[in-house]
Amino acid sequence: MADDTDISTLRRILGTCKTLAVVGLSANWYRPSYFAAKYMLDHGYTVIPVNPAYEEVLGQKCYPSLKDIPVRVDIVDCFRRSEDIPAIADDAIGIGARVLWMQLGVVNEDARRKALAAGLEVVMDRCVKIEHARLFGGLNWIGVNTKVISAKRPRWLPY
Repeated sequence: MADDTDISTLRRILGTCKTLAVVGLSANWYRPSYFAAKYMLDHGYTVIPVNPAYEEVLGQKCYPSLKDIPVRVDIVDCFRRSEDIPAIADDAIGIGARVLWMQLGVVNEDARRKALAAGLEVVMDRCVKIEHARLFGGLNWIGVNTKVISAKRPRWLPY
């Protein structure tokens, strides 16, 4: 099933959830996870890398698993294969995250149902960076139809 999260829900999630644990974040600058995490850092979010292969990514301490993170996490942003998501969903539930976010191409209905039943919000098959740019004023500058119509520029963005 494709994600059916509406614009107002995405805007609320990205507007109120400021701490992201990025599971599968790579230290390679050319990987999508690195690009998305850097964008979110540059836009005021706290990004916590989760990858046992690294000590640090983007100047942030990297943790081997979600359970090792010592602070509250709002969004668990998953850059892992769809079949890896149920275990990540279990960990997200265990740490009290608010949102399980699966990146583009990542869909797992079982994990979705489990997370929803535990009270988490779930976003599937969407990129946190693209959605932030679309909803908070980044994509429309290059002619992309964001399906968001407003004559007002967001005041929190540096122009």
